[in-house]
Amino acid sequence: MSGAGHYAYRVRWSSEDGAYLGTVAEFPSLSWLADDRAGAFEGIQRLTADVVEDMRASGEPP
Repeated sequence: MSGAGHYAYRVRWSSEDGAYLGTVAEFPSLSWLADDRAGAFEGIQRLTADVVEDMRASGEPP
């Protein structure tokens, strides 16, 4: 998971979106919507891993 497992994730129901919302504390601009909690959690972890990988590739510390 490219170090993405070391971040603080949260999944909650979003009544505004009618779906579960996954967020990560260290990257407040990232979020992931899914129909179930597991999907939101897996989605935000994958997205975070991709962002961290891109940051490292460009020489930016995550």
